[in-house]
Amino acid sequence: MNSEDRVTAPAAHLLLLESRVWQELGWLALRGRALTNTLPRGDGHPVLIVPGFGAGDLATLPLRRILTRLGYRVHGWGLGTNLGMKPRVKKELALRLHKLHQRHGAVTLIGWSLGGVFVREMARHQPEFVRRVITLGSPINLRPDANNMMPVFQLINRGRAVKVDMDGFRRRITPPPVPCTAIYTRTDGIVAWPCCREPDAPNTENVEVSGSHFGLPFNMQVIRIIAERLARPAETAATG
Repeated sequence: MNSEDRVTAPAAHLLLLESRVWQELGWLALRGRALTNTLPRGDGHPVLIVPGFGAGDLATLPLRRILTRLGYRVHGWGLGTNLGMKPRVKKELALRLHKLHQRHGAVTLIGWSLGGVFVREMARHQPEFVRRVITLGSPINLRPDANNMMPVFQLINRGRAVKVDMDGFRRRITPPPVPCTAIYTRTDGIVAWPCCREPDAPNTENVEVSGSHFGLPFNMQVIRIIAERLARPAETAATG
């Protein structure tokens, strides 16, 4: 049995622990300002943040506000609720990345959950526009179906079984040719944590935090890691 076959969706008790998101959001509300004061200041380069499946820009607003206070030009994805990659979404994201690069220079791309899958592909197709990729609990390795969202996908698919293109997924496991940081938690109740790690490569690193999947954009450990990576010089590759 290979590593793909061994990985499965997170256990039920981890799914129940996703309620921690409210605690994580509460701690950020109480301590976010103090946290910001301890983080490295930014150089003004542009940052684009893509939300996870079923979420929109409102979910990434606290993170965007903190990064804006640090001095970055921070942008939401501006495409409403993330319901998956569609031709219009793909076209709009590519255009948005190109415009941000034209106006402000190389862009750091941050993606939460499914949003991380999107930003990796954006960087793969337009690496000349991208400074760095940071993923938060994103299903980028091993198996795309090792998660607790498959019943939701099936519901959206009108009850039909969701077809998994394993060959296409395996081709996308290779990281894009830019510095890549994958942030994950072993207590993720949505995506199996081994699937959230980048393959070992000179331009990749994997950083473990404590917390829930839904709370990753509000997690103060995550925000500190993001701020530290954003402050690195553009030519500095990720180191695992």
